[in-house]
Amino acid sequence: MTGNDSDRGTRGYDTVALVLQGGGALGSYQGGIYEGLAEAGLQPDWIAGISIGAINAAIIAGNPPERRVEQVRRFWEHICQPPLLPPTPVDALRDTLAMLPAPAGTAVSAWEAWRAVLEGQNGFFVPRLVPSWPLLHNPETASVYDSGPLKRTLEEFVDFELLNSGAMRVSVGAVNVQTGNFAYFDNTEQPLTADHIMASAALPPGFAPVQIDGEYYWDGGIVSNTPLYKILQSNPERYALIFQVDLWSAHGQLPGNLAEVPIRQKDIQYSSRTRLVTDYMRDVQEYRGLLREMLKHMPAGHDGEPWMKRACELASDRRINVIHLIYRGDKSEAPYKDYQFGRLGMEERWSGGLTDIRRTLAHPSWLDLPSAEHPFVTHDVHRPSSGR
Repeated sequence: MTGNDSDRGTRGYDTVALVLQGGGALGSYQGGIYEGLAEAGLQPDWIAGISIGAINAAIIAGNPPERRVEQVRRFWEHICQPPLLPPTPVDALRDTLAMLPAPAGTAVSAWEAWRAVLEGQNGFFVPRLVPSWPLLHNPETASVYDSGPLKRTLEEFVDFELLNSGAMRVSVGAVNVQTGNFAYFDNTEQPLTADHIMASAALPPGFAPVQIDGEYYWDGGIVSNTPLYKILQSNPERYALIFQVDLWSAHGQLPGNLAEVPIRQKDIQYSSRTRLVTDYMRDVQEYRGLLREMLKHMPAGHDGEPWMKRACELASDRRINVIHLIYRGDKSEAPYKDYQFGRLGMEERWSGGLTDIRRTLAHPSWLDLPSAEHPFVTHDVHRPSSGR
């Protein structure tokens, strides 16, 4: 670790990272989270995303700070419209649902979800008029929907020259269709384009793979829906404040009927074991601290040894603070919450994200730099904080 605390940025951290999970329509929750961060003057210098998280990341990084919240909001208002028939009257619907029993909300969510299935979403995707026939071989049409509108939307809402300027690091995850290997596209290694963002969001069979440098890529959520590990394994070692925004909850209720089974399955599948990763990394950091203490008692004369150099690297003083935010939602959304793009649902998720981050930031001590004795801590407004 290089540099003194006085040289570091926010509260002594070298980097403030925002990590955005994939989750389709649930991604407006991340917009609310970002609005709350901007409201508090917490601007990340590194943002990593998968799928819809990659799209939100591109819009944030591809706009100047004073326009980011506005542009993310405009994007969500833009895509949360059906491309053919008139949109559902949101204001009237909001007042009506407030007076009706819960099943009414479920019916509205189902209606909005089926509109997305049948019509697509404005500036995002539309059904293919001609399906991909089994006898034809064209990877770029092997999908139910055409996501061509998304490319035009990204080019409208994202200044890719600014995104690649180095003002903010951006990492988006995808999976190579042929090798099955996970890959990160990072603007510190190559200029990112709309194709890189779309590759991260190309979830089959809905969307076709996207070609990058002669290789085809699908949505990174197939392998790992949370890019947290990318930040945690960063090199050089850093003091990091990480806002981890999950759209799927690993913890949930036991399904009580067949209709609830796919809901719980999706939550488990796409939560990507965020807490397992953080628990593992906490143990790793404590082992590093132990190794650092042991090296203080090592006899002199071994500095030039390869094993000694490697031990010193592993023992580096790294401290990580993960602020965990998880979308909770309500039962009326399931089992189609990730493709229910109705305007009312979008606004409720955005509001939920804003509420959660404001509640989180109401605990200012949670942002403090972890101590050397407890170098890895996590905080979650919905659960007791952890650290040892």
